[in-house]
Amino acid sequence: MRVLILGIDGYIGWALALRLVSKNHEVYGMDNLSTRKAVEEIGSDSAFPLPTPEDRVNAVKKYLNSEIKFYKGDISNNEKLREIIKESKPDVIVDFAEQRSAPYSMRDLRHAVYTINNNLDGTLNLIYLVKEIDPSIHILKMGTMGEYGTPNFDIPESAFIEAIINGKEDKIFTPRWGGSVYHFSKIFDSYLLAYFNRLFGLTITDIMQGPVYGSRISEIVNESLRTRFDFDEVWGTVVNRFCVEAVLGLPLTPYGKGGQTRGFISLEDSVEALRTLIEHPPNPGEYRVVNQFMEVHSVNEIAQIVKDSAEELGLHVEIKHVENPRVEAEEHYYNPERKILESLGFTPKRFMKEEVKNMIEDLMPYKERLERFKHVIMPKTKWR
Repeated sequence: MRVLILGIDGYIGWALALRLVSKNHEVYGMDNLSTRKAVEEIGSDSAFPLPTPEDRVNAVKKYLNSEIKFYKGDISNNEKLREIIKESKPDVIVDFAEQRSAPYSMRDLRHAVYTINNNLDGTLNLIYLVKEIDPSIHILKMGTMGEYGTPNFDIPESAFIEAIINGKEDKIFTPRWGGSVYHFSKIFDSYLLAYFNRLFGLTITDIMQGPVYGSRISEIVNESLRTRFDFDEVWGTVVNRFCVEAVLGLPLTPYGKGGQTRGFISLEDSVEALRTLIEHPPNPGEYRVVNQFMEVHSVNEIAQIVKDSAEELGLHVEIKHVENPRVEAEEHYYNPERKILESLGFTPKRFMKEEVKNMIEDLMPYKERLERFKHVIMPKTKWR
């Protein structure tokens, strides 16, 4: 297949590109490198040094004997995106090209406005250009399980549900309630995708993915092939952040009570699940929602997993709860449905208890580098 990855320079985007070329897919990628700039803006950096996009492409050629065509550009630039879609002629477009951090979106008005404009402008550009250029292109869009919030009902793996409101039955969009401006931008994405699916008959997979953790996939056979790894309070997901705290000898810092519960997935399983969805598209004209996670854990459980793994490696680790900077339910019901990936033959390979140990081992040689950025780990961005 010919695959165009928007946001190829990111944590999941680069890892997916490596997986796809290793499976003989033809990969094209577009990125404006905005995450590199935004992470630098808050005084942080990737745990693993990142080569330039050109050097990354050369490393793929050298170590994987494969080709990736990289374009520098912004998907909010309609003409540039049109040019790249026409040149690459993709069977599927994978859209990761959005501002992906909840804390970043909550820093102030400027960051909130940027998040909404960037994410929704890009989604609308993509929708209209696919309709114009080739409506048969499968759009595979990265959403988030965070769109649903923490409802007191089982989260279905479907776009619509049957509901009874004041005694009247109707089919409604599965209820959503975001926990940040970022999450609301993803909710708006889903509404737009579902609407234009009906209007234009586009083929769409809307992925509701849980937080991703991990430092490696099997294709990372050399340091020059590593994907980025964020660990600061703005860009780092909880598992990755805890692993860096353990390496630096800092206390692991659950926010508030630590009862926040989510569905998680390893980087290895994320890219393999994405490959499965790419190779098994929905029916033409279908809007498919996929809940993509493999394990459900509370933050307290994750802290204990990281502590146990770190101590097996000879590190002394403490757990110290800190004030929660976010506005969220800290103890709640959480039971999402997950069936589509399993029906396509996907089975997870890496689970948190084993993978966290690999992560800590990968990070330990970079301890001196991580020391330079330990001041950006503790939460400073407050929701209120």
